[in-house]
This record gives sequence, C-alpha cells and structure tokens, in this order.
Amino acid sequence: MAQWEKLRQLESVYLTQVDELYDGDAFPMDVRHYLAHWIEGQDWDRAARDHDVAMLLFQVLLENLDIQHSRFVQGGESFLLQHNIRRFKQSFQRYQEEPYNLANIIQWFLVKEKEILQNAELAEQVQLLQVQQSPMETDSQRNIERKMTDLKNKVQCMEHTVKCLEEQQDEFDFKYQTHNMEGTTNEAEKTEQMKVLQALLNRLDASRKSMLSGMGVLLDGVEELLCVLVREELVQWQRRQQKACIGAPDSTCLDQLEKWFTTEAECLFQVRKFLKKLEELMGKVTYDQDPVKKQKPALQKRVDSLLTINPHSKVFCVFSAFVVETQPSMPQGKGPLVLRTNLQFSVKTRFLVKFPELNHAMKVNVSMDREAPLVKGYRRFNVLGTSSKALNMAESMSGGMVADFRHLTLKEQKSGGGGKGIHDLSLSVTEELHIINFNTEFLLHDMSVSLETSSLPVVIISNSSQQQSAWASILWFNMLCLEPKNLLFFANCPAATWPQLGEMLSWQFLSSTTRGLESNQLDMIAHKLFGKQQSYDACNISWTKFSKENVPNTNFTFWVWFDGILFMVKSHLENLWKDGSIMGFVSKGKEKTLLKKKQRGTFLLRFSESIRDGGITFSWVDYSPTGEPDVRSVQPFTKVDLGQIPFHEIIRNFQILEEENVPENPLLFLYPDTPKVEAFGKYYTEKSGGDYTRRILWCNESLDSGYIL
Repeated sequence: MAQWEKLRQLESVYLTQVDELYDGDAFPMDVRHYLAHWIEGQDWDRAARDHDVAMLLFQVLLENLDIQHSRFVQGGESFLLQHNIRRFKQSFQRYQEEPYNLANIIQWFLVKEKEILQNAELAEQVQLLQVQQSPMETDSQRNIERKMTDLKNKVQCMEHTVKCLEEQQDEFDFKYQTHNMEGTTNEAEKTEQMKVLQALLNRLDASRKSMLSGMGVLLDGVEELLCVLVREELVQWQRRQQKACIGAPDSTCLDQLEKWFTTEAECLFQVRKFLKKLEELMGKVTYDQDPVKKQKPALQKRVDSLLTINPHSKVFCVFSAFVVETQPSMPQGKGPLVLRTNLQFSVKTRFLVKFPELNHAMKVNVSMDREAPLVKGYRRFNVLGTSSKALNMAESMSGGMVADFRHLTLKEQKSGGGGKGIHDLSLSVTEELHIINFNTEFLLHDMSVSLETSSLPVVIISNSSQQQSAWASILWFNMLCLEPKNLLFFANCPAATWPQLGEMLSWQFLSSTTRGLESNQLDMIAHKLFGKQQSYDACNISWTKFSKENVPNTNFTFWVWFDGILFMVKSHLENLWKDGSIMGFVSKGKEKTLLKKKQRGTFLLRFSESIRDGGITFSWVDYSPTGEPDVRSVQPFTKVDLGQIPFHEIIRNFQILEEENVPENPLLFLYPDTPKVEAFGKYYTEKSGGDYTRRILWCNESLDSGYIL
C-alpha cells in the first residue's frame, strides 16, 4: 500500500500529526494528495544532489500539476480546486534556479511521514501486547513527588491557619471596641476586662508568630525543591535535549517539569496572598512588638526573589522555566540547529508555569545574536517573519504554554562586514556559532517579571553544499560542550574520547534507521581511526582529524566517509540494515578471517572504505580443488547503482561464469550460516533476474583482475 494511503488510514491522533506537518507553506498537502503515486515513485535523494535530475523532476512536477488541473476542469470540479492547483504551480516557480532545494523539501516530508507511520505501528504493537507501559520513575523523581505533595498539604494547612487567625483577630477587635464603647468606671470590672483583652492579644500574637514561622518553613520547602528543579532536573533535561538533537534516544518531554514548576509557582503566589492578608490584618490591629511588622518585609523579599529573575545573579527562581522546547530546525536540513539563509525554519518556546489566566497574555519576541562575540568577520543576521507570538495552550498537544514560530527566516546584514573585533580568530562559516534569543514579560497579581531564554547555538549556512560540514559542527559541539552559550567553542576546540565519539556515531544510525552500531562495528571504526590498540577507551580524536584532515590514501575526511555511508543506508538499505543483514563496518582483514572458516558460498556485506559518498560490497568464500579457501569480492555498489537496482535483487541475481561458461550464483549463505532465501526472500519481487540485467565485475582479493558477466 502506498505511504500516503497508509497515512490516511491512521487514527485521529496521528492524522493530527500529519495535519500539523503540512500546516506550513513549504509543501502543500493538496499537491501531496493528488500526486501521491508519482511523488513516492521518484528518487528525491538523488535529485537533491544532482542538478540535472532535480531539474527533470521539477519540470515533470509542473507538467503533472497541469494535467491535474485539466482533470479538475474536465471533471467539473470546484473553481477553488482549479485555482489552488494553478497557485501551487506558480509558487513552485521560485525553485526554477535551484530545483534541488525543492527535492530536499519533498524528501524531508516523506521521511517525516514515515516516522509518523513507524510511531503508529509501534503504538499498535504495544497495544497488542496488552501491557500497561508506564514511564520509568527515578528515586529522585519519587522524592520530588513526595515533597511536592507535602508542600501542597502545608499550603492547605496555612490557608486554614489564615482563616483561624482572622477569626481570632475579629474576636479581639470586637471585644476591644466593645470595651471602649462601654467605658465602665468600675475598676475591678475594668481590670477583669483588660485581663481578658490581654489574653486575647497574647493568643493573637502567638498565632501571628506561629503563622510567620510556618511561612518560613513553607518557603524552606519551596526553596529546597526549587533548587533541585532548576539546578538538577532542568539542567539534566537541557543536557538530554542537547543529546537528543544529535540523535540520542533520550526523552525530552516537559510535562513532568511543567507540573512541578507550576506547583512551585502556585505555592509562592499563595504565600504572597497570605502575606497580603497579614498586611490587611495588621492595618486593623497592631501593637508594640508586632511580629508581622518585623518579619513580613523579609518574608516578602524572600518570596519575590524566588519568583523574580535577577540577570546579575545566579540565584534560581521559578521563572527560570522559560525554555526552548523544540530547537531551531528547517524541513530540508540534515538535523536541527543547521539553518540556511532565506529558507524558513521553526522553533518552539515553552513557559513551564501553566496558569490558565496567562493564556494568550504573554508575547514572546525573537531576536538574534544580542551577545555576539567580537570576532573579526563574524557575521550578523536579522530574523524575518512573524517574530512575535503569544504563549498559548492551543499550539501544544499537551496543552502547555507554548509559542510556536513556524515561518522564520534569516538574512545576513551586509553593512559592517562583522567589524574588526578584538579576537583575531580564523573560524570557517560552519564553525561560526549563533544564538537565537527569546524574551517575554510575565504580568500577574501586581508582579511584572522579564523572562529570557535562548536556543542552543546554531550554524548558519548559505548553500546546501555546506550542510554536511555544518552538521559535523553541531554534532561535535553538542557531544562535548556543557556551556550552551560558548560561541567561541571552535576557537579552542577540545578533543573527543573514543567512548564519546563511538556513542555519538551509533546515535546517527539509531536516529536514522532505529538500529545503532554494535560493538564489533564500533571496533572496526576505532581501528580505522587509531590503528590496532589493546583498548580504545583512552584514545582521543581531534576535531581536525574528525572533519578536516583526509583519511590516509584518500581525498576525503572521516566524517565525509561515515556520513556518506549513513546517507546510503538510510536511502537504499534501511530494511536490510535494520534486520541485521549488513555487517557493514568490517575491515578486509577481518572479513577474510571470518569467511575462511565458513562453508562454501558464505558471504557478508560490508561498506567500502575507499568510496567518498558511500559504497557497499559483498565478499564470499570459495574453495579450490585442494581445499584452500579463496575469498572473492565485487566492486562496491554506490548510491547511484542502488538507486537503479535494489541491493537485495543484486544479491539475488548475481552470477559468475564458472567452467564451460556456466553461470552460477556463488552467494548461498549470509554470514554466519543463514540461507540466502531465508535472509532476503521477504524482499524479493516476482520478477526474474532478467529484468535486472547488468554487467557485474567480480574480482579476486586484490581487486586487480576478474571476469565480466
């Protein structure tokens, strides 16, 4: 079934995700719907890299829109449908000079659709298991929940205490006023009345002191929890978000933090309310040594300091919880935090204090590089588009207070040329880091607080050819840097340990294909980088070696080689990779060692180490008449090859000429011992090998001779 048809049959919650995906103007849902079959049949990956292919698909797309328009006219469809198709065609004309940008956009939407389908399928499988899945709760979270419950109970008790105190004061005030009005002259009676009034006043004083002391204890609890939330839980979430941006399978859900911060804010505003009530009571009844007069100012200052952000202080507060929930990203990017000038990107902020009365009341404004480093040549940018939005609950599936900016663009400032600066550094465009800032104003209950937050550093490019290098910078920064505002990170770039790098590389496969790298695959990569070592844990790799220096005996860097393989797998080999058929990262030496121990016809699939943009080959073992093992290989297949013939069909129909020119397929068992049909049969089409006729060169181990079929 076609991908678009599968999407249309999903449950409403996933259809909502599809609707949100196509909410913008980058690619109209109407075009996706009416040209679904044609769109899914094209190689948009290749078009994104090949201008000629992109131009061809671009022209065919316009022709298909004309054809669809004619169908509407002939079928008597509404004038609105006819108008929209003409409008979409006219809108696409802007890609006339750079059609590969449109190819990038279409491919991005197809990938996002596939992710929605995968999530829906996973949810269905979990439901079939009939197992109630609950999120893992740490000891720290359970402790926070316990203290939050205790805090809410104390606030309720305090509310009752305030009412009792007010009743006590009313009783004292009534008897005091009555005493003054009666004006008795009997000294004994007057003395007795004064004793009663003094007892009531002493009781009132004790109650006030008790209440003030209780408020101090309550604020101790609020402050203790707030310290944990801001300095631990929020910091941990920010680190998880950093890692998730580069593929880590870490949860970045904010619902629990929002619940906790909202509870904290509610408690503090309740205390402010109690203090205000005390002030009212003190205005009616006060006396010498009144504890309210002495202690209220300090308590008021303490409450406000836990609510108010002081930009010159590192004191934590509730309103630290204004965050960037979804980091800046554009539809056609390799990942988040890589932005291209003049192309739209989206970013979402969230305020974790969820008060219904604040819905649509707080405006969030976007700005750029307010604290840009003074570096010679450092570029400046303006943010264009709708740069001011209200925090509201309608734009979040969980009902959070969010401002979702979906149509922002960046334009470089031409004047000034970056200035001379005070740092004489040499940073490439893809090493130049920028921050997008957000600010808003909290106004509630006579309190006004300015709130600020910022994105993780972004890399801004002007050409799609810079994306690969820009993404490498984002990976390196978020893998190593714990200071999100360190814009000069690449001026003194630290090295990565192999455990850090290996984990990050595995995340790239995990996030792209849902299957990460195994230990033996990582060992091969480590061997490629560091040579043979007893253990790689102590090995370090520099930023230069990762992304700038060519691999020995090649004209490309390690990152270009790795990313090329990743792109090839994601585009053409995803299913084979996910089911474990591809060993992939295995050296030639290791390959020979493995195959020489196996039965005739055993083969394995590995990635080429000599092709820049990704290549895959297979090697098999044969035996001479004397029983000597002979490992043979084919020339690697590139993304261009795989775009023409599926790899499983190449394996199925591969043949060599044996004695008397009899063709034979030497591939019998996928390593270690799985019959080929069992490993790949589920992917076969009904077509025979004749439908995939091509010239295949097989070679001996040295790849310097062979036969042609």
